[in-house]
Amino acid sequence: MIMDRGIAEAGAMGEGALPGPRSRLLNRRAFLFGSAAGLAALGLAGCASDYMSLAEAEKVYGPVPDEKFPIPAVDVSKVNPKYFRKTVRYDSNEAPGTIIIDPGKYYVYRIEGEGNATRYGANVGRDGFRWSGEAYVGRKAEWPTWTPPKEMIARQPEAGKYARGMPGGLDNPLGARVLYLYQYGMYTLYTIYSTSDPETIGNGITSGCTGLLSQDMIDLYSRTPIKTKVIVLPA
Repeated sequence: MIMDRGIAEAGAMGEGALPGPRSRLLNRRAFLFGSAAGLAALGLAGCASDYMSLAEAEKVYGPVPDEKFPIPAVDVSKVNPKYFRKTVRYDSNEAPGTIIIDPGKYYVYRIEGEGNATRYGANVGRDGFRWSGEAYVGRKAEWPTWTPPKEMIARQPEAGKYARGMPGGLDNPLGARVLYLYQYGMYTLYTIYSTSDPETIGNGITSGCTGLLSQDMIDLYSRTPIKTKVIVLPA
C-alpha cells in the first residue's frame, strides 16, 4: 500500500474531508487545525510581474453568484500572489489531465500537455498527516455532505453533532466541490476540497487532504473526470 499511517489513523477526514468555508454553526477552525497550534504568520509578498496582479485576482476570485449557495469573493489581500492560479512550464511525462500535488511547495498542478500545467495554490497536510504516492479520483461531488470520522469525534467531541452528516452549504467544511481519492478500489479518506479561507493557502493545516480556493476548485473540478490519475509527491 502506498498510504502511510495518516490514512489508517483517520484523524483524516472520514466521509468528508477537511474544512473549507467559515462556519457559523461550529468552530470550523478547530476541525481544520486539529491539535495544531495554528497558522504560521503569513508574509504577503508584493505583486511581482510574473504573478497575477491584485486587480486581475479580484476578477478571477470574485463572487460566484450562480451557485446553489452563492460563493463570496476571496479577500485576495490575504493570499500570497505566488499562489494565484497560473499557467506554468512543467515538464512531465504524465498524460494531460493528470493532477500532481506538491505539498512541499503548496501547489497543485493539472498537466495540460506540451510542457505546460495549470498551477493552483493549496493548503496541505500538517506534520504527522502527510502521505505520498499515486491515487485516482474515484468519486466527485458538488456541495457534498460532510461526515466526521469516529476518530475525529473521539478527539473533538463537538463534531459528534454531525455524526450522521452535515448537509452541503457554505458552512460545510468540504465547500462547493470535492474530489475523493481512491487506491485499489478503496476510498483513502483523502480528498481535494474547496476552501473559502484564504489564510490557509500556503500552509500545512489539514489532516492530510488538499484544499484549493473555491474558485480554483470549481475550475479544477470541471476539468477532472472520474478515474483521473493523482500523484502526491513527498513533502
